Amino acid sequence: MAPLSILLIDDNESQLEVLAGFIKKIGFEVSTSFCGEKGLEYIKKNYVDLVITDFKMPGMDGLQVLEEVKAINPDIEVMLITAFGTIEDSVDAMKKGAWDYLTKPIDLEELKIKLFKMTNYKRLQKENAVLHARIDERSPKTKLVYKSKAMDEVMNLVSRVCDSNVSVLITGESGTGKELIAKTIHYSSLRVDKPFIPVNCAAIPETLFESEFFGHEKGAFTGSIKRRFGHFEVSDKGTLFLDEVADIPHNFQVKLLRALQEKEFQRLGSSQFIKVDVRIISATNRNIEEMVKTEQFRSDLFFRLNVIPIVIPPLRDRKEDIPLLVDFFMKKYSNLNNRPMESISTQAMDSLMKYSFPGNVRELENLIERAIILSRNPQIQQEDIAIRNDLSSNFSDSPFLEDQVGELERKMISKTLKETGGNKTAAAKILGISERVMRYKVKKYNIH
Repeated sequence: MAPLSILLIDDNESQLEVLAGFIKKIGFEVSTSFCGEKGLEYIKKNYVDLVITDFKMPGMDGLQVLEEVKAINPDIEVMLITAFGTIEDSVDAMKKGAWDYLTKPIDLEELKIKLFKMTNYKRLQKENAVLHARIDERSPKTKLVYKSKAMDEVMNLVSRVCDSNVSVLITGESGTGKELIAKTIHYSSLRVDKPFIPVNCAAIPETLFESEFFGHEKGAFTGSIKRRFGHFEVSDKGTLFLDEVADIPHNFQVKLLRALQEKEFQRLGSSQFIKVDVRIISATNRNIEEMVKTEQFRSDLFFRLNVIPIVIPPLRDRKEDIPLLVDFFMKKYSNLNNRPMESISTQAMDSLMKYSFPGNVRELENLIERAIILSRNPQIQQEDIAIRNDLSSNFSDSPFLEDQVGELERKMISKTLKETGGNKTAAAKILGISERVMRYKVKKYNIH
């Protein structure tokens, strides 16, 4: 990758000279300007990766430079130089899009670290652009919408594993898009023309796991009136996606491990071994490492599945993705429901940006779909956004965390069941859990 192109803006001539000399010495391209106005003129005519600007300057200050630079090209990053007394202003500027800030007197070693960090970030951006182009070319079946650095890192890892056969374990909260990442890996891989078979392990009765995964012969057990191909056989040469993998019962885990190690299995009722070439991608929203420690999940199977771990960050930790996701879901559900929706109000967007989204992207999608269906205006208003802030006051009086979480869980399930008229399947879908988990929770909390 070519070295970063940097523009320095500072009205202090001696500081400008020292910084420019140091930046050139460590291998970067650098240009200088004594004021914000001249710096902007330079940016309009020349390519720049990064602007480093003093905060307090005569005429145009650093915040104004930031706003103008982002208006010219949002991809140009801005780093602010600030005195100790204006750090709060710099932090506020970072919320408005600044990359980072430096305090006076400038620590040159700190500046060096930040510049190499920026270099790595720009490299990730370019690699991800290549990945997106490849995904678009290979398959229109996945659509990833993001701009956050957290998802940049996820997608960079995806780009490096997609063409291999290595097992991948995707972890993250419910609703973060684990299956979408799994599909992205498959449809960007050399197996793109072969099957992608998703299996919800939490929805399979414990007694049927072997039949579901390995299939059975006619007469293998009561009710088996014909041969049935299992998930392994159906996904041969393709990808088998094990969703809710932590819910696989302990007595089947050893059989699954053997099938993965030997790349062969037997149908129930058959003595013949069947060879398969299947890539395994699994996912869970549970703390599977803790389950290994408590022996609820076999450590040898965990290590077989967890060759490459990918952690999907929750939406509350990547809020810069929310506006893009809102725009994507508005277009999607406006078209599906034939309800033209022009925009979303500033107040409604502000509510979404301040919300913690316990249900993550799936919850945001449901909110936008509901708003489009129920809104009487071509613009989504704040009252159209049904955010469940009422749940925040429904905690238990118990000092124990488990009781607090349990009470909130009970309230959410009860409220959702009321909204769905007691339909557990619909309620489970809204809450982002399996029907099996829903039935367990209803029984646990004695919900009627």
